[in-house]
Amino acid sequence: MTDTEAIGLLEITGLSPALVALDVAGKSADVRLLQVELNDLLGVVLKVAGNTSAVEVAIDAGRQRVEQMGVTCMAHLINAPDHQVWPIIDAPREYSPLLEADLVFFADYEAMASPTPDGKEYDVAQTGSFAIGLIETQGYTAVIEAIDTACKTAKVEVVGREKLGGGYVTVIIKGDIAAVRAAVDAGKAKVQKLGVLIAAHVIARPSDAVLALIPRP
Repeated sequence: MTDTEAIGLLEITGLSPALVALDVAGKSADVRLLQVELNDLLGVVLKVAGNTSAVEVAIDAGRQRVEQMGVTCMAHLINAPDHQVWPIIDAPREYSPLLEADLVFFADYEAMASPTPDGKEYDVAQTGSFAIGLIETQGYTAVIEAIDTACKTAKVEVVGREKLGGGYVTVIIKGDIAAVRAAVDAGKAKVQKLGVLIAAHVIARPSDAVLALIPRP
């Protein structure tokens, strides 16, 4: 990674808006996701790499999308980062016993191109009919009720649950676009009685960067 021309950093409040920003950034320019790292105060840091112009376009697109959502975002480009900075950018695996979750997520592009268990080659293009759904709440009970409702409403698959601190919990589902939209709409309607809805989003035809963070279809 040391020969990368530029590094782009997007620091965003909330995991769901961060994944939306990552999707927009990846679709806007030819950049590669390095890591997603959680920090304090409900912050999520996206780290992308590429040539300077591509990184600039990507992080600006991500920032604009997040700000349209009314979410706080810091976007910054580091051109030709000094070699001494890499141990900070390239964070090692870290686990939080308090959150019972990893704090650093690594993009697995290689797994996207590897054969499936039945021996068939996995084609990223197959994900074109897929969508990712995100339901983020403040309150664990609320997110469990929301995701139970979502799964009973449409044929979707739960692929992840992440804690961000401050009682924030995000559940990630996947399925075809119509099913995910129906599931997310039904799930978020259940949150109001049990907790606080932070975000509910559908990412249609997710970018390679988003797909590299979640299990394969």
